[in-house]
Amino acid sequence: MRHAVLLVFLCAAVASRPERVVAGDDAPQTTDPGSSQVTLEVLDDRVRVLLGGEPLAEYVFRGYSRPIVYPIVGPHGLGMTRNWPMRDDVAGESHDHPHQKAMFVGFGSVNGVNFFAESPEAGRIVHRELLGIGSDAARGWLKAANDWVARDGSVICSDTRRIAFQAVPGGRAIDWELTLHASQGDVTFADDKHGLLAIRMHPNLQLDNDPAAGVTTANGQVINSQGVRGATVFGQRADWIDYWGSIDGHTVGVAIFDHPANPRHPTWWMARGYGYCAADPFGAHAIGGEPPGTGDMTLPAGQSVTFRYRFVFHAGDPDQARVRDQYREYAEAD
Repeated sequence: MRHAVLLVFLCAAVASRPERVVAGDDAPQTTDPGSSQVTLEVLDDRVRVLLGGEPLAEYVFRGYSRPIVYPIVGPHGLGMTRNWPMRDDVAGESHDHPHQKAMFVGFGSVNGVNFFAESPEAGRIVHRELLGIGSDAARGWLKAANDWVARDGSVICSDTRRIAFQAVPGGRAIDWELTLHASQGDVTFADDKHGLLAIRMHPNLQLDNDPAAGVTTANGQVINSQGVRGATVFGQRADWIDYWGSIDGHTVGVAIFDHPANPRHPTWWMARGYGYCAADPFGAHAIGGEPPGTGDMTLPAGQSVTFRYRFVFHAGDPDQARVRDQYREYAEAD
């Protein structure tokens, strides 16, 4: 039987705080404090996150080729990602790209090893340790360490990630702070189109239907911070990107923010019409059309680099959700 440790975090009290955390200026203001209470349940293979007692997300750190965040529940209680291949009993979803599991970190060429695909030659991102969980104000967060392991069992590099969950006006947000470590010697992230932080969205948020693949309800639209719309957002650099559409009669969307302190901001976006999108700070040539190798990044042994992103799962279209304003508030916080 799976045993759960239930941790309830309120603004005034923290049940467990492995590291000191100070409330930030970006903590959301709500009229109903109970609606923003964050609860974390630590299970054998995942951390389950509740918002106001209702499901928000699960960080699943065992059972797949890499940790994933699935499910993710947005406004109106709607699932915001594709369910397959974690579930195969949901109609209307395509069964392509099985490695694109909801929300995940991965990259196509790290010292020549593919940590994006799930082929026999590919590497795996292996959970090493849950470093801590806690809260500040209306946020709940977890921190984890992972090893990037090649097929032969050698560790190529490592990462630490702090993932925070909270309510925001009109929706909820998942914040990532991802630090890549050259823990085993020099490490090169080569210019590549696969990764770095990705999401495979609900099929309704796709730009086009694909009846041959079973998708007939796609009605999505996409825009980036530069005002570029539709399929031409692919490979463009932008502060943020937003996909939205109608699911079960409700207009909802997924906005992804690239923090201005990130290396190579604004990032390139691997933004596909079939509901896949990733922030790719190493994709200058592969998706941005710049000279070959422009996106290469080498970390000397012992050094690290940190990237920060926010996913906002919002009600309404980008204007109704005030995506530009929310990005500005995110960018100016801290």
